[in-house]
This record gives sequence, structure tokens and C-alpha cells, in this order.
Amino acid sequence: MNLELFIPELSLLACAIAVILLDLFIQRKGLLAVVGIAGLVVSAGFTLAMWGGSSQAIFNNMLAVDNFALFFKLLFLGIAALVILASVDYVSKFTRFQGEYYALVLLAALGMMLMAATAELISIYIALELTSISLYVLVGFLKDQKSSEASLKYLLLGAIASAVLLYGMALVFGFTGKTQLGEIAQVIQAMSLSGILSSPGLILGIVLLIAGFGFKIAAVPFQMWVPDVYEGAPTPITAYLSVASKAAGFAIILRVFYSAFGLPQWLSLDWGLIFAVLAVIGMTLGNIAALPQTNIKRMLGYSSIAQAGYLMVGLAAMGASPATDALGRSTILFFLAGYAFANLGAFIAIIAISNKVNSDIINDYSGMGKRAPLLALALTLCLISLIGMPPAAGFMAKFYIFSGAVQHGLLWLVVIAVINSVISAYYYLRVVKVMWLGEPASEEKVLSSGALRIALSISCLGVLLLGVIPGFVMKLAELAAKMFKF
Repeated sequence: MNLELFIPELSLLACAIAVILLDLFIQRKGLLAVVGIAGLVVSAGFTLAMWGGSSQAIFNNMLAVDNFALFFKLLFLGIAALVILASVDYVSKFTRFQGEYYALVLLAALGMMLMAATAELISIYIALELTSISLYVLVGFLKDQKSSEASLKYLLLGAIASAVLLYGMALVFGFTGKTQLGEIAQVIQAMSLSGILSSPGLILGIVLLIAGFGFKIAAVPFQMWVPDVYEGAPTPITAYLSVASKAAGFAIILRVFYSAFGLPQWLSLDWGLIFAVLAVIGMTLGNIAALPQTNIKRMLGYSSIAQAGYLMVGLAAMGASPATDALGRSTILFFLAGYAFANLGAFIAIIAISNKVNSDIINDYSGMGKRAPLLALALTLCLISLIGMPPAAGFMAKFYIFSGAVQHGLLWLVVIAVINSVISAYYYLRVVKVMWLGEPASEEKVLSSGALRIALSISCLGVLLLGVIPGFVMKLAELAAKMFKF
């Protein structure tokens, strides 16, 4: 059974249980964050030890152990570590439940690690629900009106999305008789064109899968939960949702649509066109809706919808030639890494500033360049990256993903994406203008914990390194894409 290949997940599960048990006996709750970070580091060490090996499968081919899964596991572990570090300043808002909070962050990371490795429909659904249930609870952790409303809305819409996804899986299973992604691919490739076209249920199943996964990545028209949930959730969890949950959704989409529906060519062209249309609608609606926002968390919520649109440009390009386009898949992986650093850095800076001014309204950030110049500089760098301006990671991420789309004849889609990037500059730079040109409400400095400053420094360093010397991470992404097996 090769249980040793499952050690990263088992070690993280053991850490989550340890955090819950320790919470019962220790008075210094700050130790819980230390234990959580230690568990993530141990799991990351086991994951790194597997890098570069041959692709293997465990649990009757339900989980794949390949560089693609390992790349995302390391990404999720890193994101969870930064979220825990950033939460040290925030957990005072729910002092009685710190153990549960950290444990749920770890369990959500565990679910995402499984999502990246799943190669079978049933295990995909189980991993997705483990992640979703943990996040439903975390969103409502503040227990005030906004947080409770956000959690309920996320739960109800998430349940509907899960039902749609499960129905799509049932249709695919019903028409192929298989749940393994590789076996589904073999059945579809053996069918004639007329046979597939005479099976509308199979096509409907693929469409429902797109809808179910679209909810996880906040793609239009499945994005209606985003602004309210982002505003109501604890800010570290908003960051977690915007980055880790989105990356997990794209990991599953890449594996499912490459492994199961990559061939025949006409089928991949069709679902590639669907993603192209969703990309146009998503980036346009997200950017336009972000323009009038006055709450920075809602603004970044709509921004994440637009960012999902940019990422789907890569999916549309992959649909043009999924069997040979390892470069297209690697650009999506690089984009997700760059976006993770930038968005996490932005939210970590927001945690520090909002804790001081007790507000998420953009105008209340006035004069932060004078009160907290380093925080304002960090937030400025991250927002510049989200626009896609050099020398930040976002510039290289968009350059790679747009170049791949142009190579596959999607110039029209790239033109629309570039126009949308220009539109997004307005609302991102408005925050920068308020911070640096506005008058401060007071001269009092904005203080933050050492843990938060470490998390913010790592995020900003990642933004700069991926923007200036992107080759190393791009090489890792290419290796992960090449090791992607059926």
C-alpha cells in the first residue's frame, strides 16, 4: 500500500489532533501556534523528501504521488504557515477557541493536500468536503452578525455547489462506468464522436463539474458568495480563502480536465472555450464591481474574482492542446504561487492596519505612509503585484500566462485580459494614493507582533524574488507539469 507515501498528510493530521489536545492543558495559548507551525514544517520536510521521484499511486490508485501533487502540497503548507503567523495578532478576538481555530486551519490544509493528489471521483469529493467544512466553520469564528451571516451564506451556497458537483460526477460515472480519472479517459477515447454526442448526459456531467469547481475558484457566475464572505470572515481566513482555496480548486481542475477529458482534441477545445468565456466574464465583472468598493476586504473579494478570470486564460490555452502543453500548465502553477505571495501579503498588512484603526474602510487608511511606512510600503508592493506591474511577481505571472495563450491562438482573450488589468489599476492604486497622499487621522504608530512581521516579510520577499528572478520557481512548476500523469 506504500503508506510511507502518505506520511505528509498523516503528520499534519497528528499535528491538528495534538493542537486540540494541548489546548485542554496549557495556559499559554501562543504555544499552539508554535506547534501548528512545527507540524507544517515537518509535513513540508516529508513532502520535499519525495520530490523528484517517479510518479506513484496509493490506495488503489485513488491518490497520486507525483511532482504535481507535491508542488501544491508545499504551496498549501506554506500558505497555512503564513496564515497562522498572521493570526497571532488576531486570535485575541476569540481567546476561548484558539485551539480549534489553529486545528481547523491545519485540517483545511490537509484537505487541500488531498485535493491536489486525488485521481478518483469519490476521493475528490471527500477531500473537497473536508476542506469546505473546515472553512465553513472558520468563516463564522468571530460569531458576530457579519461573520455568522457570511458563514451561513457560504455553507448554503457551498452545499448547493457540492450537490451540483456530485450530480456531475454521477453522470460521468453513469456514462463511463468508471471513477478513476485515467480509466474515464480510456473509455471516452474509445468512444466514437457520434457515441459521445449521443450521450448528452456525459456532456452535461462535464458542464456540472465545471460549475461545481467554479464555486471553489470563485469563477463567474458562481461567485455570488465572495464579497459577503470575504467581508464577514476573520481577515486571516479571508486571506486563506482567497489564496489556498482557489489554488486547490485549480489543482483539481487541472488534474481532472487533463487526465479525464484531455482527449479527444475536439472535447478539450470545447471545454477550453467554456473556460475562455468564463474568463472574459469573470475578469470584466470582477474588476468593474471592485471599482466603487469602499471596504478593502470587499474590494479584494471582487479582485479575486478577476484574478480567477486571468487564471482561466491559462485553462483556455490548455484546452487547445492538453496532451502536449506542459508549459501552459506550468504557467498556471507559477501564477498561483505569485498570486499567493501577493494576496497573502496584502491581507497580512491589512490585519496589522485594521487592528489599529479598527476599520476596513479604505478612507480610514489615510496617511498610513506616515504612521506605518513599512506596512504601507509592503501593501503597496503587493497591490502593484496584483495589478501585474514590474518588478513584482504579478508581472511575470501574467507575462507567462498571456504568452502561452497567444501561442495557442487566443490573442483576443489576452487583449481583453490586458484591458482588464489596466482597469484594475484604478482601484488598487486608489488604496496606494490614500495611504501615501492622505492626511493621517493621528500620529500614533501602528504596532504589530514579530510573527506578523515575519509573515509579511516572507510574502514581500516572495513577491520580489518571483518578479526579479522567476526562473527557479518556474523550473519547479515545469517539473511538476511534466510529471503530471494520467
